[in-house]
Amino acid sequence: MQESENIETKSKETTIPDINNQTGTITKLQPPLQSQEQWLKYGQQVSGFLGTLPDIAGNFFNQYKQPIVSIGLVVTAVVAVKVLLAVLDSLNDIPLIAPTFELIGIGYSAWFIYRYLLKASTRQELTGEITTLKSQVVGKKTSES
Repeated sequence: MQESENIETKSKETTIPDINNQTGTITKLQPPLQSQEQWLKYGQQVSGFLGTLPDIAGNFFNQYKQPIVSIGLVVTAVVAVKVLLAVLDSLNDIPLIAPTFELIGIGYSAWFIYRYLLKASTRQELTGEITTLKSQVVGKKTSES
């Protein structure tokens, strides 16, 4: 066993070429052509895939348009709610802003009650405005009460 190991190590040493045979000179090693051909082959495959990627993405979007739009709307709504909550939380941290908003809300509520809810004629006016707004949003005429 020892003799065969010695033979293998000797054969490896003898097959390595002498790169620098003169003192002070450096010879450049040329990369093997096979690896360049492999890189070119990989590059062509990647290029081919990237060339067909827009078609693949377009077909995927056309096939799954409704679920993609639904998921996009849900994600957008969640992000919008998180941003709104973050803005409101940061506004609550500013001194005197939260009480000011509360006073504005109480004042608007008092005005709304005085303007629309105290008299029967103004309640009918409010009902008419709500019905008009509903018909504008829905797009069809609704019967007025």
